[in-house]
Amino acid sequence: MTDGSGEFLLISKSKGHQKLLISAPQYQTLIFPLVIGSQDIDLGPVYLKRDLEVEKTDNLVTLTEAELIDEAGNESNSGFLQATRDIFLNRAAFDFGQVFFRVRGYDSREGSILVNGIPMNRNWDGRPQWNNWGGLNDVFRNQEFSYGLEASDHAFGRPMGITLIDASPFGARPGIRISAAASNRTYRNRLMATYHSETGEKGFRHTLSLSRRWAEQGYVTGTPYDAYSIFVSSGVALNPNHTLGLTLINAYNSRGRSAALTDEVAELAGPRYNPYWGLLGGSTRNSRNRTIHEPVIMLDYDYSKNDLRFRIAAAFQTGSTGFSRIGYYDAPNPDPTYYRYLPSFYLNSPIGANFSGAEEARMSFLKRSQWPWWSLYEANNAPAQAGRAAYVYYEDQREEDIFSLNTVFNLPLSRNVKIDAGVLLQESGIRSFSRLNDLLGATFLLDEDNFSNTRNDLNGMIEKKEGEIFGYHYRIDTGHLMSFIQTRFYWKQWDFYVAGEYAEKSFQRDGFFLNERYPDASLGKSEALNFRFWGIKSGLSFGINSRHWIKAHVYNGKRPPLLKHIFVNPRESNRIVPGLTGESVFSSDINYYLRLQRLKGRVSAYYSRFQHETEVNFFYVDSGFGSDFVQEVVTGLDRLHKGLEMGLEYEISPVVKLSLVAAAGNFEYASDPDVSINFDTSGAEGELRQSNGRIDLGPALIKGYKLPRGPQTALSFGIEYRDPSYWWVGVTANYLANNYRDIAFIKRTRSFLIDPDTGVEFENFSEEKYQSLLKHEPLPPVYLLNLTAGKSWLHKGKYISAFLSANNLFDEAFKSGGYEQSRNGNYGQMSKDNLSGSPSFGPKYWYGFGRTFFLNLAISF
Repeated sequence: MTDGSGEFLLISKSKGHQKLLISAPQYQTLIFPLVIGSQDIDLGPVYLKRDLEVEKTDNLVTLTEAELIDEAGNESNSGFLQATRDIFLNRAAFDFGQVFFRVRGYDSREGSILVNGIPMNRNWDGRPQWNNWGGLNDVFRNQEFSYGLEASDHAFGRPMGITLIDASPFGARPGIRISAAASNRTYRNRLMATYHSETGEKGFRHTLSLSRRWAEQGYVTGTPYDAYSIFVSSGVALNPNHTLGLTLINAYNSRGRSAALTDEVAELAGPRYNPYWGLLGGSTRNSRNRTIHEPVIMLDYDYSKNDLRFRIAAAFQTGSTGFSRIGYYDAPNPDPTYYRYLPSFYLNSPIGANFSGAEEARMSFLKRSQWPWWSLYEANNAPAQAGRAAYVYYEDQREEDIFSLNTVFNLPLSRNVKIDAGVLLQESGIRSFSRLNDLLGATFLLDEDNFSNTRNDLNGMIEKKEGEIFGYHYRIDTGHLMSFIQTRFYWKQWDFYVAGEYAEKSFQRDGFFLNERYPDASLGKSEALNFRFWGIKSGLSFGINSRHWIKAHVYNGKRPPLLKHIFVNPRESNRIVPGLTGESVFSSDINYYLRLQRLKGRVSAYYSRFQHETEVNFFYVDSGFGSDFVQEVVTGLDRLHKGLEMGLEYEISPVVKLSLVAAAGNFEYASDPDVSINFDTSGAEGELRQSNGRIDLGPALIKGYKLPRGPQTALSFGIEYRDPSYWWVGVTANYLANNYRDIAFIKRTRSFLIDPDTGVEFENFSEEKYQSLLKHEPLPPVYLLNLTAGKSWLHKGKYISAFLSANNLFDEAFKSGGYEQSRNGNYGQMSKDNLSGSPSFGPKYWYGFGRTFFLNLAISF
């Protein structure tokens, strides 16, 4: 810290090559390589440049929200990278993120997010929920990012790293900032206002931030967007060493969803087609919406004196996440893309291709390609229904209460040794159910299973009305205790750390419905599951000199399975995945850092292996044991991630920079996991009844198949011009390739080749044809040209800024991800479905945005 006039004096006992870093919030950090000798060094006036790129974080948040397409969508990890100035990570977030690029192929669960010291990763899937603080960019700018396995003051961390967001009012500059943004991505308009107070006489400071985002539809047709955010924080400095803060975050987000498309549908209707919406009363209505509202209140206490720091934070978060959709009961599927309504259904007919029927289906689809809202009302009002609903609009809801208490202690033992330690206690309860939002003109719904005609709740009324819970109702309680200790050592050219983690986690389901299909395992509490896990990591840094240094890290540990993969089907029963075990993780990397006068950058190599993972997938399948909605349980799943990443930045002149970024990864399945199919046996006979609702399909031969983790190859070249009069423009050319769709495990089991009628391999089985149908080729490579520009003015003490980004300037249509469907349950059905080369159940793909823009105008005073 400088004195009031900006003067400072540093006394260094270490001689030789050193680095002096000078930084201030929202300004570019300056680094001075120095040689410390016996003479004093006078730097003279040091001028800091305003960091105009801080406006990019607004742009990044819109991309992050776009990535949360669906439950099975392509969420990337770019949201973790807002706080970094590393050229590779910066490019990965702002440019590669458009194609769902994942740094090192990691899921976002591999990184930790902390807000005011409170971990924000969810128990359900391990991921942070970005929409819980969407629209609060101004108060979430103060971030500290530890990449990968680097040591952190605040937590043990995960393979992707740690992002600490300090949203306390003490870290913000006093003043008011008002901004307005326009975009054609997830939302069209945004207004945001933020106020940071001065420090009062008694040490109080306050922050208030409000934002509103909305759109009748986003880039994809029929995707309305409605969101607001409120942030209130007050803190008091009891004295120079003690601060106390209280923070409230209340963010609401509702948006219409879009669908993945088969090649057939995309060719008929185009890549921007979205079947989920239709017109009702002249207005657009989406059949699938996602609504998130999970406010959180935080209380934190911070003690700091010299290098000693103690922080304790408590938080309570509540609220819900809802996914709405149409349910149909003894009625045709109303989805316009249902396979029976498409030409491929007629072209792949078992009795021969019906070309006239295919043409009629094509013309019918083009005339009625949107959601048929009015026909649903007509079906429900038919006299034969007698008030009973054939179609309903309902919502799957997950309500969660989380209490967290986190304590972190940073203690310098000496000039060369520092200890960090912490303990986290967390209790959460997730209540899940489905609620009838709209009976669409009907009077009631019979609460029965659509396939077996059995009741979902024997203790409740079978006739359900609007607003009532139906289908399923249960709660899962989770307890979490985590502790870590870390020791860091510092020498002249060496830094070394070692850290250990010990944790416990417990899960228990409590069912509120007595399900007729599982009368002995649905109502009441399941057995309590308890997992103990640990981790150890270490890192070494060697400075060759002040311009070259090397860092290496290694981690090994165990962790519990994700909550969403513990129960076979928690909606119906307490059944736990058989043979459930914890996951094992090994990760390592080595990094070379270069910082010359004009050239700076990083080159890294990494290797990570994730073992003994479990997955539970849900889908409808036509198989040898009939057609049914099943649960696919996959155990013993291993993943391997290895590769190289490089980011270089060269300063041609004080105003022109060139950058080169590259990533070459290999992310693949590293085992042949065991696969089983689980289903209810209501009404089943013979062998199906004796199977107890579970059939072991054996191992899926997937070792060596590529993981669906976004592009595994990326290359980018950029040029940037920064004018001394405070305007700048940058262009990046990006190439992304080796992006693979998700595979269907069931198709890679040997049981898939067994004819259910004979019990032996299909007579017409052809290994060559089978391998051709399962060929796992990458999606076409993507070329993107992106533009960013900014300008700032300082007028009578008011700071005015403008930021513009335009992505995919050539408006390229590209597949950003996808998955194979599992509807075909055996080789014979898959062969018939591919007779014409246009399968009814071919892979489905998501498509990236075409040409988009984001414009932000802001004034600060």
